[in-house]
Parts: sequence; structure tokens; C-alpha cells
Amino acid sequence: MTRQAKRYDVCIVGSGAGGGMAAYMLTQAGANVVVLEAGEPWDNAKDSAMLTWPYESPRRGKSTKERPFGEFDACIGGWEIPGEPYTRAPGTEFAWWRARMVGGRTNHWGRISLRFGPYDFKRKSRDGLGDDWPISYEDVAPYYDKIDRLIGIFGSKENLANEPNGVFLPPPRPRCHELLVKQAADRLHVTCIPARLSILTRPLNGRAACHYCGQCNRGCRVNANFTSTNVLIAPALATGKLTLLTNAMAREVLVDASGRATGVAYVDKATGTDRSVRAKVVVLAASALETARLLLNSTSSRFPNGLANSSGTVGKYITDTTGTDVAGFIPKMMDHVPHNHDGVGGMHLYMPWWLDNAKLDFPRGYHIEVWGGTHQPAYGFLGGIHRYPSGGGYGKQLKDDYRRYYGATIGFSGRGEMIPNDDTYCEIDPRTVDRWGIPVLRFHWKWSDHEYKQVKHMQ
Repeated sequence: MTRQAKRYDVCIVGSGAGGGMAAYMLTQAGANVVVLEAGEPWDNAKDSAMLTWPYESPRRGKSTKERPFGEFDACIGGWEIPGEPYTRAPGTEFAWWRARMVGGRTNHWGRISLRFGPYDFKRKSRDGLGDDWPISYEDVAPYYDKIDRLIGIFGSKENLANEPNGVFLPPPRPRCHELLVKQAADRLHVTCIPARLSILTRPLNGRAACHYCGQCNRGCRVNANFTSTNVLIAPALATGKLTLLTNAMAREVLVDASGRATGVAYVDKATGTDRSVRAKVVVLAASALETARLLLNSTSSRFPNGLANSSGTVGKYITDTTGTDVAGFIPKMMDHVPHNHDGVGGMHLYMPWWLDNAKLDFPRGYHIEVWGGTHQPAYGFLGGIHRYPSGGGYGKQLKDDYRRYYGATIGFSGRGEMIPNDDTYCEIDPRTVDRWGIPVLRFHWKWSDHEYKQVKHMQ
């Protein structure tokens, strides 16, 4: 193993939301930091396909394992990464999304930026499930405010019980299909408010405002949407205090005789060489599951079951988001005059949880996201528009039919909270390793009746 002579103040594993923020704050404070990133470099200005026409896609949008959403998508990664398997216990269905690039999954998410509310910190006290946090919303609210001012989040102050207000930028106006949803929601007494997304509607901290091209998933060349890459890692690099090592796959945390972390062993993926870095402090921010894997693989005579795992709970009680989609066809939206579908690459309105759980057969709640409209078509058949015309056709008739129908669909996506359970966890698979010989995770997964009833209610 090749060991660096330099000893850093801090070694951070991962450059996504957690690792990027740690690197930003620590370098601003003057610490010498090294970040180990398992993926590739990424530069929005050079690598983004934000302004490329869909029909220029060489594969016509066909997915690959490392680009499941087509080659224009800004996130390198996916559910199945070549050479990096994971396994499932018999009877388990689980798909694990991983990113392999600087910025991690902040290059993939929808930028929906909601705060935990007061209820979320005291769930056991409210419904008897899970555990209460040892802190409250009031403890973290000042830090939420700092985040809002740093990354920029649009929204509106609504004073809802468990949807705290933030330091918001002005929200974009609802689009045609969203106005229809808002009118219907008001009639049904369903709370429907401006969405809260980390996309700039005004310039902030040297970043330009969104110009409404709607291609957030391709990477933003003007840095109007938040990713760790452009908002956190770039300023950290500018201090001269950050060393960013890409294609560095962490193998284990190194400890001394007293059990204190002294650095991280990793594989240089470009050469296959085993290397290590030394640091006074180690921060693990490789995502919840990769961090669990790293801790469980960091075994020694002092930590036979993995680092920080004397309780045996590392990897236990993992959760995912529940979800379901419903779509419909709105005849009123047919034959509209072509118009500019101004807006961000995401929803302008959403429906936060508005009901009383005491009157329902499941705990906790969910929110509903709204989608539709006449944004620039993605690759392929305009979201399945070829299914609508009944007479077939070609040439001008075919084009006219598509113009009639395009924009007349509307959809809703429910996203809810899963409650941790004893049967859902990850562990090291003793018989499977990745291409670098690092043991991989094996998943056990079970949805409870809470989640099934919640999703049924969403529908």
C-alpha cells in the first residue's frame, strides 16, 4: 500500500451533500482537507448537455447502466454499476441508486428542499413509533436558515404546522396545468402551495438566476440549481485548502492502537493501486449505505464487528421513500396555442401533508408532487404520446395530432415516509466482493402495513 507522507487536518469520504458541506465549512475555517471521491470529475461548464436538442442524442436516449436516463443526464451512476455489485437476501426486492461522480447524488435529485418540522423530531412522543431525536427543530432552525442563504431555495411562507417557513427566494409562477391543479385543490380543501426547490430565481452569491430552460437533470451551466459540485466543492477548491482525489474507492478506515481513526485506505481506480491518506480527523459522508459498508469493512482486533459498531446497529433500520404515480389526460388542455412553458426543471406547486393521522389507518404522512405541461420533450416519443392518436398516420397529419395532444397529460407523484423496522437492514456479504476485492453489501428489505396503507391512500 502506498501511503501519502502528508498528514491532513481532515479526510472526508464522499463529495455529495454531506461531504461537500463539510469540505466547504472546514476549508473556509482554514483546515487542510482531502476529499476521497469514488467517481469521476465533473464540470458543468464543459460537461453539461443543457442546451443540446433531444434529437441529437446518439442513442436516441437509450439508457446504459451508468446513465439510466440517457447520455445527456448529468448523473453518472445508477442502480447497477459495472464491477460494483450488491446482493439481496432471498425474497428481497431492493434497488440501490448510487452516483459515481463529484457531487454525488446532488447531481441526480429533484432539488426538493423541505425542512424537517417540529413533529419529525418527536415522532415517538406523537405516535409511539421509532424514537424521538435528542434535539428539537428549534435547535437546528438557525442552521437551516444558513443553508437557505447559502444555496438558495425558492418558496413561500405559509405558516403550516409541520412545514416550517424558510429564508425563501420568490417562487416561480404556476404554469397552465398547475393552475388547473390549484383550482381543483382549493375546491377540495387540499393544501396546495408553491414548491420549495433549491433553484435560484434571483442571483445569489455570484450564481446566476435560472433562465427557465427546464433542463436541470442535464446539469446547469450557469449554476442556478444546487449541486455540491458548484456550490460547495468549487468554493472549497478556490481556498487552496482542499485536495480532491477522484476515482478513489475507500476500502477501510485506518485506526491506531488506541482505536482512533488515523486515515483511510482506498483504491486508485485508474491504476488499481492500493493507497492511503493520513488525517487527524476522518469524516464519512459516502451516503448512508456506502458509509455503513465502509464502517462494517473496517474491522480489526479492537473492532471485530466493524468500526463504531459495538451496539451492532450499523446498517440496521435503513429506510427508503414510499411512492406511487398517477397520471391522467385533460381534454381541456388539448389544442392549446403553442406558448413558452416558462419554469424550472421541476414542479412549481406541491401538496404537503394536510390530513389528521388520528382519523386514518396509517401513521405519518406524505406529499404530492405535480408534473405535466409543455416543456421541451425528452428523448423518444414525448412521454408515450404515440399511444393517443387512434388513426395512425404520417407526415403533416401525424405532426398535427401530436401537437393537439402534447401537454394534455398531467401527473401526480406521492412521496411518503417509511418507518424503520427490524427486518430492513444491510450487512456485509461474506461471499461477494467488487472488482477491487472490497466486500459488498447484502440487503434485507421488508415493507410494513404502514407503508402499504400509506401508498394505497396516496392513490
